[in-house]
Amino acid sequence: MALTAPTPSASSASSGHALRFGQAIAAESDAAPQWSVRWQLERSRSLDRHRLLLCFFGVCLLSLTVGAGFWSAGAPMVLPFAGVELVALGIAMWVYSRHAADRESIRLHAGRLVVEYESARRVERVEFTPAWVRVEPEHGDRSLIELSGQGRSITVGRFVRPELRRELAEELRWALRRWSHGADGSV
Repeated sequence: MALTAPTPSASSASSGHALRFGQAIAAESDAAPQWSVRWQLERSRSLDRHRLLLCFFGVCLLSLTVGAGFWSAGAPMVLPFAGVELVALGIAMWVYSRHAADRESIRLHAGRLVVEYESARRVERVEFTPAWVRVEPEHGDRSLIELSGQGRSITVGRFVRPELRRELAEELRWALRRWSHGADGSV
């Protein structure tokens, strides 16, 4: 698993703190400038669903062609074993495709910290008031990061390499401090 993250934005660089995992957004509105940060953490995947399906059909075609060739040459047991192999491969690819789009989304905006964790198309969503959020490692520096406050908690950092999780936690703490010191995030 690896991290897919946007490059540091110009607004984060101008604030004196470059974001490695998140993207700071400064939006102008009629009332006051609004500052927000978004972290989008996802699995690193080489095949999307369409390509995975094409790959599976290609393997099926090849395997069944070879099996049919052996069948016609007088080895009838190759084709049933090829079928069993394709069923097993199909199940493995189905399991992979269910988790290929897993992600964690963390948004700090409009006085809320919204954390969403999607796994196998199920979404767990927790909202916090930024001033009350604690950011702590679950067990140690390389473990998942626990965000807690107001009687709720959620762990994040599944898609970040363990040696980089401490840096992600520091980035989250920095953004929460920045938000807390300026109620609208305009500090």
